[in-house]
Amino acid sequence: MTNSSMPGWALVATLTAVGVLVLIALATVLLALRARRAARRRLEEAEASEAELRERLEALEKRLTPAEPVGRRRRRDLAEREYVITSLGEDGEPAEVEQVVQRTLTAPAFADAVFRETVVHGAALVHGVRRALSPEVRFKIRYEMHREVKRARKDRKSEMREALREYRARQRAAVDEDVRMEDSR
Repeated sequence: MTNSSMPGWALVATLTAVGVLVLIALATVLLALRARRAARRRLEEAEASEAELRERLEALEKRLTPAEPVGRRRRRDLAEREYVITSLGEDGEPAEVEQVVQRTLTAPAFADAVFRETVVHGAALVHGVRRALSPEVRFKIRYEMHREVKRARKDRKSEMREALREYRARQRAAVDEDVRMEDSR
């Protein structure tokens, strides 16, 4: 017999299990590093894309804004001018009508505006549906329906009672009429 307290097969199994655990840990670390590198790469690509989009946006803004600040000058002119609804009592020709400045949008800018408006409308619709389906609103609807049903039942009962009264009154009138006719014979 040997002096070891652990059988040989148990030692081999333990070392194999430890080796497998080390390999699993190593594989997990390598996968985590690979995922981290991929995430870093995606982040760099997103930042590059953001920078490109910012440049395109600045170029679009430069193209769409006029050379001189017409808006500021127009606001100042409008603030200085006194507005009168009618020209009653004034001599001279009627005031000149300001020309409306129309901006035209390029196709991509128009598509972007339409897309944004669509997204806003969709988000508003989703918010409204989510709010309409919330438990508080459903409870309010259920409560109001219950009240409406009770009111309708009460109305039907009172109409039924009124109709029954009228029916009985007609019946009594008919019987009274028959009695009077028999008495007059």
